[in-house]
Amino acid sequence: MPLTSQARADATDIDAALAAAIRTVRANIAAFGTAYPDDTTTDDRYRPRQREGLPEGSNVGWTTGFWPGMLWLAYEHTDDEQFATAASAHVQSFRERVEGRIDTETHDLGFLYQLSCVVPSDRLGDALARRAALDAADALMERYIPAAGIIQAWGALDDPTQRGRTIIDSLMNTPLLHWASRESGDPAYAAAALTHVQQLSENIFRPDGSTFHTFYWDADSGRPMRGATEQGSADDSCWARGQAWGIYGFAINYRLTGRSEFLDAARTCAAYFESRLDERRVPPWDLAEAGQPGTLRDSSAAAIAAAGLMEIDAASGGDPAARATALAIMDTLVAHYTPGPDDDSNALLVHGVYDMPKDVGIDEGTLWGDYFYLENLVRLSHPDRPSFW
Repeated sequence: MPLTSQARADATDIDAALAAAIRTVRANIAAFGTAYPDDTTTDDRYRPRQREGLPEGSNVGWTTGFWPGMLWLAYEHTDDEQFATAASAHVQSFRERVEGRIDTETHDLGFLYQLSCVVPSDRLGDALARRAALDAADALMERYIPAAGIIQAWGALDDPTQRGRTIIDSLMNTPLLHWASRESGDPAYAAAALTHVQQLSENIFRPDGSTFHTFYWDADSGRPMRGATEQGSADDSCWARGQAWGIYGFAINYRLTGRSEFLDAARTCAAYFESRLDERRVPPWDLAEAGQPGTLRDSSAAAIAAAGLMEIDAASGGDPAARATALAIMDTLVAHYTPGPDDDSNALLVHGVYDMPKDVGIDEGTLWGDYFYLENLVRLSHPDRPSFW
């Protein structure tokens, strides 16, 4: 049964939460400039990201696009040119990154370039951003394995440990390929994206509606092989953030393609996710730990799931149950997972989990959690705005 809220946040609550988030984003412009915050906070504060051998705040890793993404969201809400100027200042860095092939051996090129470059290309006609995004789409296409019909997630294409491996997060990277087909007129990008999502929809699920985090195909024969995990508690568990990526990613791909099986897949992901929620509405970091006392919860998975549920509602022409659950989740996030006025934090959303098995970013703010929390607030305040995805 979908959750309902006993104390629905009214427009004033959403407006107040959005105003607080915008204030934090504005303050972070001064703190970071054109540098990039780390993936997660440390003791609830973002520091410039540190990578050995690189200057502080360098544009590396899979999460840097969420920072300009937040700036573009702030601009869409406020029309304040400070945010557009700050966001546009990141385009050059992303252009240099794809030109130099700096840390680009990843499917996360969609996360990186959809927000940093597709948005200013579409919204402002930024030619440099357009070129960078098209080059990123080309780099992503290099990871497409035709025999398997999938986009390899990580690593060099000849790496035997990564060859033929994809992950559920990849559903959020296919919008870049659909955009590239629309922008260039070449249908190959969208065709690869469609086949990839079809393969995930047919292989990533278990019979109960839970999902594998990662799945392997034989890259030569195309044969589906096995599911596993990278960040969940076990290969047969269900990593909460992965299930949330499934909700939003399948729903977005339904909007982009009109394929009803993708909407069905999004709803299957949502039903299992909701079945593991309690009255606190924020899931344990792995859904297999639902109901276990003391397990840590992941606010970022909740924010992504809420975004996906709102997408299901919008893309299907109205799904009151999905929308009610999304609003109930947002109630909890606003009330209990944002920094208080006396907290020393520059995050929008706290109590997230990055990678529990590797002990990284535990009970901290996360850049993606912040982004999707802000995206949800902006969507609730501006329901007719075009999606960044």
